[in-house]
Amino acid sequence: MIYQIKVIGLLDPSWSEWLGGIQLSSEDQPDGSALTTLTVDAADQPTLFGILDRIRDLNICLVSVTKDGREI
Repeated sequence: MIYQIKVIGLLDPSWSEWLGGIQLSSEDQPDGSALTTLTVDAADQPTLFGILDRIRDLNICLVSVTKDGREI
């Protein structure tokens, strides 16, 4: 299943490998801040939760998690 995880800030592309080879893309927001989207192909929920745990452990602000374009 493909999930998109949005976080506040600009994550360095080298984090892709550390987070399990996921795709990172960033965009600037109107207020000048950055938003990074992590595209994850997670085979199951434990895989997804493992990535979310890493984001939490790094104290990165989570904005949203979507699956098939729907927030979960």
